[in-house]
Amino acid sequence: MEQTPKGNRLHVAIFGRTNVGKSSLLNYLIGQDIAITSPVAGTTTDVVEKATELLPLGPVLFLDTAGLDDTSELSTLRLNKSKKIFDRADVIILVIEPEIWTNYEIAVVEEAAKRKIPVLAAINKIDLQKPTPAFIQRIKEKAMHVISLSSIDAGNRDISIEALKAHLFELAPADFIAAPSLIGDLLPPGGMALLVVPIDLQAPKGRLILPQVQTIRDALDNDAAALVVKERELAAVLTNLKQPPSIVVCDSQAILKVSADIPKTIPCTTFSILFARQKGDLTAMAEGAASIDDLQPGDKILIAEACSHHALQDDIGRVKIPRWLRQYVGAEIQTDVYSGRDYPANLSDYKLIIHCGGCMLTRREMLNRLQKAREANIPVTNYGVAISFLQGVIKRTLEPFPAALSALERQMKSKKKRNI
Repeated sequence: MEQTPKGNRLHVAIFGRTNVGKSSLLNYLIGQDIAITSPVAGTTTDVVEKATELLPLGPVLFLDTAGLDDTSELSTLRLNKSKKIFDRADVIILVIEPEIWTNYEIAVVEEAAKRKIPVLAAINKIDLQKPTPAFIQRIKEKAMHVISLSSIDAGNRDISIEALKAHLFELAPADFIAAPSLIGDLLPPGGMALLVVPIDLQAPKGRLILPQVQTIRDALDNDAAALVVKERELAAVLTNLKQPPSIVVCDSQAILKVSADIPKTIPCTTFSILFARQKGDLTAMAEGAASIDDLQPGDKILIAEACSHHALQDDIGRVKIPRWLRQYVGAEIQTDVYSGRDYPANLSDYKLIIHCGGCMLTRREMLNRLQKAREANIPVTNYGVAISFLQGVIKRTLEPFPAALSALERQMKSKKKRNI
């Protein structure tokens, strides 16, 4: 459980003014001195991340932010990083002091409400002052969920943590408690997914990459089997199988060869498309792929990668996709690559956004990115969807997802009518 990827954890952001006890609360919850605490304002200089397990919730990632009223020399940089945490947060713990409710707390609650992020108000320092019933009622009207505690009261730690877990369990998004399926709903009980996995320079030595591992686990969780092969062995394995697989899933870069090697009666898609559905909105990304037909020479494309990695000579996001786009358009286009959690504010500068599968992001974070694109009126698609479109096999890879395929076909028909 300690190795659960960040993207599969419930992201709980801790906000509050300086010295309300945010870092002390994090240490209290974890039972370790993770965050530095001090009476000096501005001790937390950057977002502190701590992964842990909170049963029955499971894997959680706490995000401890800088004080909202930080006035130090680096306050602007710190606060900008803290504000970006709204994009990642599934739940917010707003740490406050008894009988104090300022514009800073109001700003957090209003921003959370705008983004539909639930808020748990944690009244800290009750060892110094007890909150009045009237104050607690007032906070309930603002944040609905309230807990009172002292982050230095070791004797009542278990009671406080159980109360906090109960609130988090109630506030956690439904798609965390019952996460959307990755591949399980595409497999009948006892069915089999044939996974075509390349072993190349980007595959970590001795291991498979995260999307492949998670697909295998999801198949097993749904009482199905997963058979893993390299693309060179695909034809031989298919010949030796007594029953055809329920579905074939391959790396996006191999989709042209794989789709040609398997019978059309066997559903086929890519790992990236599976993640587009689980982490974001596959229908919207299918519609976005249709916008590739609208690209003109010189257009600017955003390539968004959720993970930071050392780019290889033939990197998929930096080299291959831009190359395929140039070949499709028949002219030069501009591409900007943003990796990790860097994401540009000027989305309107782009004609199209092509996002990776997002296996390192939470579903909320990916949906936030899609929402920002909608607000800027910029189409978004996904590596796997875009590659399938560029290589002419998009209908084949979207066939297991009728709603997404229909959305793509409607968008393409609409474009043809406008061009007549």
